[in-house]
Amino acid sequence: MKIIFAGGGTAGHINPALAIAGYVRERQPDAEILYIGNKGGMEERLVPQAGFEFRGISVQGFRRKVSLKSFGENIVTVKKAISAGKESKKIIEEFKPDICIGTGGYVSGPVLRAAAKLGIPTLIHEQNAYPGVTNKMLSKKATRVMLAMPDARKHFKENCRFVDTGNPVRGEILSQDREEARKKLGLDERPVILSFGGSLGADIINKSLADIISRSAKDGKYQHIHAYGQYGKWFPKLLEDKGADLSKAKNLDIREYINDMPVCLAAADVVIARAGAITLSEIQVKGKPSILIPSPNVAENHQYHNAMSLVRKNAAVMIEEKDLTPEKLTEEIDKLASDPKRLAEYSANAKSMAISDASKRIYSIIIEVLSADRSKSK
Repeated sequence: MKIIFAGGGTAGHINPALAIAGYVRERQPDAEILYIGNKGGMEERLVPQAGFEFRGISVQGFRRKVSLKSFGENIVTVKKAISAGKESKKIIEEFKPDICIGTGGYVSGPVLRAAAKLGIPTLIHEQNAYPGVTNKMLSKKATRVMLAMPDARKHFKENCRFVDTGNPVRGEILSQDREEARKKLGLDERPVILSFGGSLGADIINKSLADIISRSAKDGKYQHIHAYGQYGKWFPKLLEDKGADLSKAKNLDIREYINDMPVCLAAADVVIARAGAITLSEIQVKGKPSILIPSPNVAENHQYHNAMSLVRKNAAVMIEEKDLTPEKLTEEIDKLASDPKRLAEYSANAKSMAISDASKRIYSIIIEVLSADRSKSK
């Protein structure tokens, strides 16, 4: 089996592709896998680290703002799109894949378009409740459209061949036990709050959490694990200014980055986070009640739609960034963390939305499509 993956721009597009590729390699160790991504994108670093061959093309998205600068950049975008299409065709003809899989981002556009023109089966995987522009465009020619969230269906053409697969979730997330995790972290039976705003951090989330974290340093009501991110190195000083003695508050675990997320997530009673697709899939498989603060600075405001998919199922609270204040967030945390019945309900509802075998489902679709294609070519 020979497979090309294409996707990039954000970890939300790259990690699902790597998870699927990893599952394929587990099932078929002799499978040949090539990943096509954007030159200079984070995929250029992450893909080889994961042990897969990488080829780069140059592509960028259109600027929607009307200005002279945007006009000039869009001319460059068109030129890159033409050359990326030619590069993709050349790579595909050299590699001769049996199937091409796109996981979103501008870079998947020229690759899957070239594959479809060459008669190669194409699959796209949409992680979000509101699909990206590239996946909506590619869906018209795709052999299958794989969805992480059923809410995404209404944003595609009705004649697409949909399959609900969920988002691939890391095996260590699935297997981590709550009690074992709390023991590893030295936690007791007080409520555990887990909060983070992404690897870079989110200033507004950090500032909004400072009050309740500094309060917990004094009253010990909650155990709190918080990651302030690369750009939030000022956060510990803010807590100290608010009277929190981090050296004495053993119920607080304040750090720049959470590198043991499977353990921290398993231990948590309430999660406070953005509403990225992979984060929500992990919250669902672990059945974690959550307070979601969607980032407004993403394409198509897709995090809002992701969060609403849980809110509508009574599995999460959402606070839009424009409404976020320290008082509002403190109130919502106190209301949720102090209500065992509501916690249990949110947990059950989140768990009911989870798809824990996404990689297996996607692998089955790959095999099904390849079998059909081979039968057709005989």
